[in-house]
Amino acid sequence: MRMRIIIFYISVLSLSFCYSQNTKSNFYAFKNGEKLEYKLNYGFLNASYASLTLKEELLDGQKVFRATSIGRTTGLARLFFKVEDIYETFFPMDNVKPIKSIRDIYEGGYEREAETEYDYETNTAFFYDKLKNVNKEFKIHSEIQDIISTFYYLRKHLDISLLKPNDLIYVDIFFDKEIYPFKMMFLGKERIKTKFGLVECLKLRPYMESGRVFRDNEGIKIWVTNDENRVPIKVKADLRVGSIVANLVSFRGLANPFKIVVSE
Repeated sequence: MRMRIIIFYISVLSLSFCYSQNTKSNFYAFKNGEKLEYKLNYGFLNASYASLTLKEELLDGQKVFRATSIGRTTGLARLFFKVEDIYETFFPMDNVKPIKSIRDIYEGGYEREAETEYDYETNTAFFYDKLKNVNKEFKIHSEIQDIISTFYYLRKHLDISLLKPNDLIYVDIFFDKEIYPFKMMFLGKERIKTKFGLVECLKLRPYMESGRVFRDNEGIKIWVTNDENRVPIKVKADLRVGSIVANLVSFRGLANPFKIVVSE
């Protein structure tokens, strides 16, 4: 069980809407200073912690957002499998498209420090492995996203008004030197109980290749708040043995009110 897979879904779960044709500009879905925090439980174990933060910065003289995702194992899980993962993405404030991606991870002895810079004039991703001191180039296309930028792209442009249950949404994500075709099914709306109260959500099912960690194509479900924030509030991943559940436990700096259902 690898932390990066769970962080991947926390990052892209609400995203994959956007590469459907049902897009619009929503410039107020997020803002500088936003922070989302999650706890991941494996059975009765509090196994891991993950967070997503967003800050304004200057990159080569350009005003950008810097999005940072941090994941780490905690408690007993950390004794058996230590994870310290950091993923970062820089993208323009007026156009969510990755300019630079950073990956600094430690997963049970496996380490990776890498950076990717994106050139959309030549549609090339320049990948640099810091530990091996290796540079590589990969062809991409102009609509590519990485695993963190996807989250913000979809929140900015998502229009669910035209989505119907069982509609599929597609996105191409550049990750770990490859382009991953990714699709997600919109299952409909559902109200779920959370630590914040009853919340109306959009329920999603991502589709994975058979034979990977998750069971076939139905091993994971995602709930995203049905408000202008489009915040992932719960992820449930069924594994071959047991399941992992990630819940939003705190947030701050949202651009819009966090909506609670007062009565059913």
